[in-house]
Amino acid sequence: MNGIATISPFRRLVNYLSLIKFSHTVFALPFALIGFTLGFLDMRNHNGLYSFQWLSLVKMLLCMVFARSAAMSFNRYLDRSFDALNPRTAKREIPAGIIKPQHALLFTIVNSMLFVATTWFINSACFYLSFVALFIILFYSYTKRFTALCHVVLGIGLSLSPIGAFLAVTGYFAWLPILFSLSVLTWVSGFDIIYALQDEEFDRGQKLHSIPAAIGVRNSLVVSTLLHVCSAVFIITAGLTGHFNWIYWVGAAFYMAMLTYQHLLVKPTDLSKVNMAFGNTNGFASVVFAAFTIVSLLVLR
Repeated sequence: MNGIATISPFRRLVNYLSLIKFSHTVFALPFALIGFTLGFLDMRNHNGLYSFQWLSLVKMLLCMVFARSAAMSFNRYLDRSFDALNPRTAKREIPAGIIKPQHALLFTIVNSMLFVATTWFINSACFYLSFVALFIILFYSYTKRFTALCHVVLGIGLSLSPIGAFLAVTGYFAWLPILFSLSVLTWVSGFDIIYALQDEEFDRGQKLHSIPAAIGVRNSLVVSTLLHVCSAVFIITAGLTGHFNWIYWVGAAFYMAMLTYQHLLVKPTDLSKVNMAFGNTNGFASVVFAAFTIVSLLVLR
């Protein structure tokens, strides 16, 4: 026997983790942990002896994994014909024949069902809103076909993580996690524009929509910068609204420094460091900022 039937379970797992870019979970997950911590502290403030809910944390993490896996696999499934034509993406799992399209679609369906099912065991608010969240994260994959605002839709999808995690603990909304969600929305939209710079010519040739394809590299970097300025403003507003201590502000300063650094890496005449700006700086920004924020909440609040 040969082909996919001979692939070991471990190799198959690695292929699917690559399909969904599991390492990119580092972008939204830290903000989800901020939302979860805010929810825990809010419940403790209201209920006094409210103890840390490890099971709630596990269910929230499972929701993150299932939702993101569904969104990424569906995106790869839907874009498979374009990926095959683009030299940058031709080696991805589906166009390369590593994973069959129907298997990627089945993977999407299974993860979508697991996501909704998990929310059922959290609370009614999360369950009913899970259908809205699922629609947004799956709908994103269609947006590049008709609007240059596809980056914003992606940002909306990832911005659900802080408020969603807060909702998983409390069952209600609050302004502070919403501010963190707004910071994620503008942050992700901004760095996705930078990432899309690589495909400016390809998108135009295939009549796909993106900010770079619509207004060019130089103007796209201006838009990305403005979005990241907005993200920084939301981070500052959240810090003032939540009356955070100095530990938070150290993390916020690092976050804003990383946003600035990625714009120093990518220039209109030199896109060679786009992947470094997209992956490394944003990953560090998210993880370090979340760590400082959570420590600020738990230690010196």
